[in-house]
Amino acid sequence: MQTGHVSTPFGRRSMTLALVKGQLSVAESKTDKCVDKWKVFRDISEARERLALQDRALAVLDALLTFYPDNELDRERGPIVFPSNAQLSLRAHGIAGTTLRRHLAALVDAGLIQRRDSPNGKRYAHRDRDGEIEQAYGFDLTPLVVRAAELAQLAQDVVAERIRFRRIKEALTICRRDVRKLITAAFEEGASGNWEAVEDAYVGILDRLPRYPSRQQVEATLDEMELLREEVLNQLEIQIKAEKTDGNAIQNGCHIQNSKPESIYELEPSSRNEQGEKLEAVAETRAEGQVSGQRTTQHIKAFPLGMVLRACPQISDYGPGGRVGHWRELMSAAVVVRSMLGVSPSAYEEACGVMGPENAAAAMACILERSNMISSAGGYLRDLTKRSERGEFSLGPMLMALLKANGAGGKLAG
Repeated sequence: MQTGHVSTPFGRRSMTLALVKGQLSVAESKTDKCVDKWKVFRDISEARERLALQDRALAVLDALLTFYPDNELDRERGPIVFPSNAQLSLRAHGIAGTTLRRHLAALVDAGLIQRRDSPNGKRYAHRDRDGEIEQAYGFDLTPLVVRAAELAQLAQDVVAERIRFRRIKEALTICRRDVRKLITAAFEEGASGNWEAVEDAYVGILDRLPRYPSRQQVEATLDEMELLREEVLNQLEIQIKAEKTDGNAIQNGCHIQNSKPESIYELEPSSRNEQGEKLEAVAETRAEGQVSGQRTTQHIKAFPLGMVLRACPQISDYGPGGRVGHWRELMSAAVVVRSMLGVSPSAYEEACGVMGPENAAAAMACILERSNMISSAGGYLRDLTKRSERGEFSLGPMLMALLKANGAGGKLAG
């Protein structure tokens, strides 16, 4: 049977270069193995959205496959089926003729079947004296054999994406519930702080999420919601620790008091109570004996590297080989940026000592992102270091503002 040539459609159906390319690709393929037609069909069903196919198109393909007698499609035997439209319609659960033709065209355009039209456009086969098919005109299923591996991989990708999407939505649901109940508890138990601002931030995050979001939009929302949850927890944790000190000075410096709802996302918090901090109150003595009253430091917890890179994409250009894949590369890039922006080694060393090396590197990435708005990068870093030392600064609001400025907010707006 001759199947290795380009076949043009009968009648007024047009021929396109895409169809020529698809037929030549199938003809030149060296694949000669047999494939289970129903396994290929299941893979196509999983990946139907990627292939731009509707449910009715799958019903038509299913009907076509039933006209091939064996379960395995064998390219050597020339897997061409030639049912009439009436037979196809019957096996496709009574689909209308115009709908049938439209979905057959969709299957052809998707590269899953090819037309082998006869001189008069009818579908039939010539048989030899032994009843074997010598020449058939109808729909060639060879593309299913050639593309079987590709379709299987595509189906696996779709399933993996679906699982990932479901896990992200589950994580967002849990995180959303946590934030909602923590805010409610803070209101009901009279916790100090401007919880109206936190409430507004929570509502604002959800308002930016479309009704039918993509995975990327849900991921961006989850990043923001996780950041808000950590900041709410820190507010409550710091208050609990402050209460244990029997009303010392710390108690008056660790709560949100700014009356502006948007203060939780300010880029440069100006008081201890606008920070939305990521602080862990770990007291460190700087001399032996742990003498009471000695100076203590508070270390900022490191944010996820992926979040830092999304908020500050420019820093990747200064990493080894023009990329940043882990924290060590980010810290290496920060040293390059420090020198480029004129930040003294002593200022950066002090920042590392107060914030920790990871967050000092993240702070340099933020400064690089806003370098056109900062007149003295060195002075700015020293100011952030002093604020961190006093418990008045967190990277959270800064990263949040940069995430929104660099497109996270735009994605959510959908």
